[in-house]
Amino acid sequence: MTQSGTLSDDEVQQINAYWRAANYLSVGQIYLLDNPLLREPLERRDLKPRLLGHWGTTPGLNFCYAHLNRVIRARDLDMIYVMGPGHGGPAAVANAWLEGTYSEVYPEVSQDEAGMRRLFRQFSFPGGIPSHVAPETPGSIHEGGELGYSLAHAFGAAFDNPGLVVACIVGDGEAETGPLAASWHSTKFLDPVRDGAVLPVLHLNGYKIANPAVLARIPEEELVQLLDGYGYRPFLVSGDEPASMHRKMAAALDQALDEIADIQRAARAGQASQRRRWPMIVLRSPKGWTGPKEVDGLPVENTWRSHQVPLAGVREDAGHRAQLEEWLRSYRPEELFDEAGRPVAGLRALAPAGDRRMSANPHANGGLLLKPLALPDFRDYAVDVGKPGTTTTEPTRRLGTFLRDVVRANPSNFRIMGADETASNRLGDVFQATDRVFEGELLPTDEHQARSGQVMEVLSEHLCQGWLEGYLLTGRHGLFDSYEAFVHIVDAMFNQHAKWLKVTRGLPWRRPVASLNYLLSSHVWRQDHNGFTHQDPGFLDVVLNKKPEIVRVYLPPDANTLLSVGDHCLRSRDYVNVIVAGKQPALNWLPMDAAIAHCTRGIGIWEWASTDGGADPDVVLACAGDIPTLETLAAVDLLRQLFPELRVRVVNVVDLMRLQPSSEHPHGMSDREYDTLFTTDKPVIFAFHGYPYLIHRLTYRRTGHGNLHVRGYKEEGTTTTPFDMVMLNDLDRFHLVMDVIDRVPSLGARVAHLRQRMADQRLFLRSYTREHGEDAPEVRDWTWPY
Repeated sequence: MTQSGTLSDDEVQQINAYWRAANYLSVGQIYLLDNPLLREPLERRDLKPRLLGHWGTTPGLNFCYAHLNRVIRARDLDMIYVMGPGHGGPAAVANAWLEGTYSEVYPEVSQDEAGMRRLFRQFSFPGGIPSHVAPETPGSIHEGGELGYSLAHAFGAAFDNPGLVVACIVGDGEAETGPLAASWHSTKFLDPVRDGAVLPVLHLNGYKIANPAVLARIPEEELVQLLDGYGYRPFLVSGDEPASMHRKMAAALDQALDEIADIQRAARAGQASQRRRWPMIVLRSPKGWTGPKEVDGLPVENTWRSHQVPLAGVREDAGHRAQLEEWLRSYRPEELFDEAGRPVAGLRALAPAGDRRMSANPHANGGLLLKPLALPDFRDYAVDVGKPGTTTTEPTRRLGTFLRDVVRANPSNFRIMGADETASNRLGDVFQATDRVFEGELLPTDEHQARSGQVMEVLSEHLCQGWLEGYLLTGRHGLFDSYEAFVHIVDAMFNQHAKWLKVTRGLPWRRPVASLNYLLSSHVWRQDHNGFTHQDPGFLDVVLNKKPEIVRVYLPPDANTLLSVGDHCLRSRDYVNVIVAGKQPALNWLPMDAAIAHCTRGIGIWEWASTDGGADPDVVLACAGDIPTLETLAAVDLLRQLFPELRVRVVNVVDLMRLQPSSEHPHGMSDREYDTLFTTDKPVIFAFHGYPYLIHRLTYRRTGHGNLHVRGYKEEGTTTTPFDMVMLNDLDRFHLVMDVIDRVPSLGARVAHLRQRMADQRLFLRSYTREHGEDAPEVRDWTWPY
């Protein structure tokens, strides 16, 4: 094959044949149960009873795939393929089968007539595979439901992969989404020295499901100006005549790849003085290209009607069935597949070999390339606690010191992503080891901004999440730090990643990847200046909707437990780990050895804070989260003063999943273990970081659930002091004491005056904040006195 983009007639015919084969296999997947090679006239019994799948975007995807295979072979490229259009599944599966990868991964779907029959039958069929690009499809790192995230995933895959080219097909429908619109800016973070390259192909076929696509309907001049403004040099490929389009696409690809090579060569030789415009391709082709032009008198090709199933009545309507057969035969399958049903030798020769096949590239099965992080011993960063609850540390700042050395030890396979919040979340020590990467203009007033770095900050949670997912799925490690309230922006992205991990758990050929780690700080209880808009712990509720074998939630109460949890999460595989930790100065409770033991258990009695003396308690005070732990222990202090005879048990929860039954979650406790901790008949007052309902949801099947009373966030907040914030939500120490008084029968009516004293103290403290603008010293400076 030539590299100039000037194809000979034979080369055009070869590429066109490969494209025809991929199109034939794609249509077959949507429609056929049997008769895969049309050896007999098409009959009703050959057709699926339920037609599910999407044709409209598929021929364009196949067109791109065939041309990318050409340049891979011509240039010996290391390339993966990200299909952005949500329903490109037929194309991805067809090309993986043509290349032979599909049969290697699924031997029962062999590369012959019997295998083709299975390939067709399984598509969108009960017990089969989805209609979109999915984890089951070799070569994929981007799931079809992730509309708008393709370009962010592509750039994430390219970071720290200097030899990789990621071809990313951006659908014109997904190009209308906010995440995709922001993703064009990813070139401002792509270092041409240490990173690979992304080649976007904006595929304009004119329509979404039922509406015109915005970018396909604006003047070409305006479109070019838009892309130019994003910092790209677009190459335009437009038309509908196959031979002409093949020549145009070959020329555009060769020009784009030449420019990528030149950008990287100059940068790696130290000759680049400023950021260059990266190339991209705008491919304008008919929606449903090569499909039926008209059905029942209505235009189909190049209209929205080709989006899904152009011929919907093929089982019942003989005319539709004849039109489907004509459509299938138009690809001339007898020229493409031999008597055994194998792709003919000429087609097989057009596919790259071995790992150079995009469907077999190891980067698309990142666990194959994953190397464990070189982690320092987190115990070396321990806080000297001394007496519990008497000294303070900023927990995330201590974690930042640990992460600084993680960065130093892993310069090419660990990154921290955050929406302009790394320093705000007190992780600033990492800047002793790395800078923030930024390829835009740098000014003398900038701090820790450089052309290369392992911290990536952009004010888009979508980009941070998408970059990190692409980075993890191609075999690296990372951390996403966020303000707790704003992580909700990526709820849908988290959902899709968790679903991806769930499916890959059942695919033996998919190797485990590093976990997606969230660090949520600047949390609900310490938003002193930001107020109500920044107060929302509900991401935990979203996370716990996912499969229990995938998700983990940790609420370390102090710095040493945070270090232990952080180390554990960075070592884990195939999970989504959510860590919630405060950044403000907080009391230290546990020395490191005790912290490790407590985090290993995930839940435990704090004997040093309890007064039950190993006997049956009168009440259990449970807590999960740093501020709930503080208020619980302050309440225990009050109870010791007011009711010295009261037997109080303090239970702290680090691993939230421990509250579930062992039958529901791998980390769950047996009923016997739970009952031993919480009792079956004593009141349990639970101070929780998030929404109270979540604790009830996790424990509703427990024997003593009727005795459980949970305090947490109940959508009351404003710009106020830390203690006023807990009072607004009835999580404060005085209200917890009132809850104990209300729920321990042995205390009786004799303590009514003490309950009133607690209520009065709350009123006094609220008045104090209104007058002085800060919390009273007795709560602000409280320490554990025992």
